[in-house]
Amino acid sequence: MNAFGLIQIGLILLCTTIISSNQCNYLPLQQRKVIENSLRLLDKMGKSFPQQCLREKTSFRFPKQVLQPGQKEIVKAAIEEIFQHIFYIFSKNLSLAAWDGTALDQFQNGLYQQIEQLGSCIVKRHTRYCWSKEVSRLKLKKYFQKIDCFLKDKQHNLCSWEISRAEMRRCLQLIEKMTRKL
Repeated sequence: MNAFGLIQIGLILLCTTIISSNQCNYLPLQQRKVIENSLRLLDKMGKSFPQQCLREKTSFRFPKQVLQPGQKEIVKAAIEEIFQHIFYIFSKNLSLAAWDGTALDQFQNGLYQQIEQLGSCIVKRHTRYCWSKEVSRLKLKKYFQKIDCFLKDKQHNLCSWEISRAEMRRCLQLIEKMTRKL
């Protein structure tokens, strides 16, 4: 390869790095817009909360400490983890949910795009923050496993999906609140 070819490759890499770092600078603003859209789509997916499901409501106890402002990288990693879990939950056994399929697809696509965006912006470091990230990851995993077990125990029935949808709404609202602080 000649020197001109190497210069072209170098310029392409430089431009890619600049563009991706600029995208990361606007990440909190992008997240707020994505979350607002996701909340709108969650509302559009289903109707109002069914009265017959009120007695089945359960508390999953979201681990709010994972979204405490401190280290931005840890909070970003926690948000990425939350989006991954929500995407996973809303990607299986939805036959009894009776939701608007178009809104569900748009919701899933928005989550996927946000996961990709966050993944490219999060600095993967092996420092003292790794332990904090891992603790947050485990707390989130336990929280989302409770939701997944709840869905399985209720055989993915309509009420279990509606309760889960309400819980995901609450998660997104907590993330929205946190991104305003970042």
